[in-house]
Amino acid sequence: MAHPHTPSLSPSRLWIKNPLAVFTANQLDAGGGLVVRGGEIAELVPAGGQPSSAVDSVFDASAHVLMPGLINTHHHFYQTLTRAWGPVANAPLFPWLQNLYPVWARLSPRSLELAVEVALAELLLSGCTTAADHHYLFPAGMEDAIDIEAGVVRRMGMRATLTRGSMTLGEDDGGLPPRSTVQPPEVILADSERLIREYHEAGDGAVIQIALAPCSPFSVTKEIMAESAALAERFDVRLHTHLAETIDEEDFCQSMFGLRTVDYLDSVGWLGNRTWLGHGIHFNDEEIARLGAAGTAVAHCPTSNMRLASGTARVLELEAAGVPVGLGVDGSASNDASNMILEARQALYLQRLRYGADVPVERALGWATRGSAAVLGRSDIGQLAPGLQADLALFKPDELRFSGSHDPVAALLLCGADRADRVMVGGQWRVVDSAIPGLDVAGLIAEHTAAARKLISG
Repeated sequence: MAHPHTPSLSPSRLWIKNPLAVFTANQLDAGGGLVVRGGEIAELVPAGGQPSSAVDSVFDASAHVLMPGLINTHHHFYQTLTRAWGPVANAPLFPWLQNLYPVWARLSPRSLELAVEVALAELLLSGCTTAADHHYLFPAGMEDAIDIEAGVVRRMGMRATLTRGSMTLGEDDGGLPPRSTVQPPEVILADSERLIREYHEAGDGAVIQIALAPCSPFSVTKEIMAESAALAERFDVRLHTHLAETIDEEDFCQSMFGLRTVDYLDSVGWLGNRTWLGHGIHFNDEEIARLGAAGTAVAHCPTSNMRLASGTARVLELEAAGVPVGLGVDGSASNDASNMILEARQALYLQRLRYGADVPVERALGWATRGSAAVLGRSDIGQLAPGLQADLALFKPDELRFSGSHDPVAALLLCGADRADRVMVGGQWRVVDSAIPGLDVAGLIAEHTAAARKLISG
């Protein structure tokens, strides 16, 4: 401990200087780059300007597009083990789930650890700095699944909202999941409280946050939904679930509960600004207005929605109604990639297909950054501004696919950028020259592939 009269050394100041182009996710001018100090953005430098005071080091960003770190609002990390599995390659959601649930029930602690490492590495390399994971599988021996995830997140140097998922409505009770994946409510609630107390960080700069996430209307009872909402209120954490993903789900809600999805949400105390919903596709005009008035958020997952032919979320109408909208790659068994910059491209194109070609590139990048931060209830990330976390993604549009492009920001999506050159989280470089320092990618692929084969073979 320093002597009280010893002046503490100020954190060094790094100027990320004169980027080729910049997307701030707001109206601020960072044409001359920005200064990072102590894990935060100390100042934005206007075009042609200089930092307000001396800097200790400079990173020449003249070949880079600078933007906030991308934020993934809906994922299932464990699903990297069941990508492109033949029996479900051409199936819609319900048959897809019914075939995969028995495979997923064989998950082990080590296979989950490998799956999370692969998912986070992919995300990080795509410019993602914060990810929300929805983990709802706790078969025998997997009681510490969220603890395993937290360890990998810290090791990779990212931020995460880890959601304690749950399933209580098994096949024998009219639900979809097998009995081996269902837990009693008292076990779920006790573990949820344990995880919040052990891992949840509130406030700016949080590395790990916990949210409560009963899986979906077709896999949980109304009771666990209501009890989870009460627990979230008590500890001031967020709520997450899948909702309005498919017409089949809509029909299930009507037959099981006698309610449409938003009425169901309201009936269990979830229609509020603590909640974000995975997918949110099949809402009518009145339901969109109610979601907006409540401040309930939506994680748009375009690639998954296209692969499973679930439908197209009405993103522009949701936002117009006041619904915060962000992007999610969804699970790697329905995408089947964990790539946030490609997800922004898919979102742009799917929403243009619905609304027209004048949906701007910048709007899609906004969903992946500032919009996603709002979905996760965070105001300290998702844009470039003084005082915010120094979570940054830098892309280098110098590959063949970019040759002949003129607008570097538009080129990221229109020419299909898929990998960041540099990524910073909290002032620390986590990707350098499109690689994660210290990560043995070949070794990880080999071990993860073996685990994936074992999971399928049983």
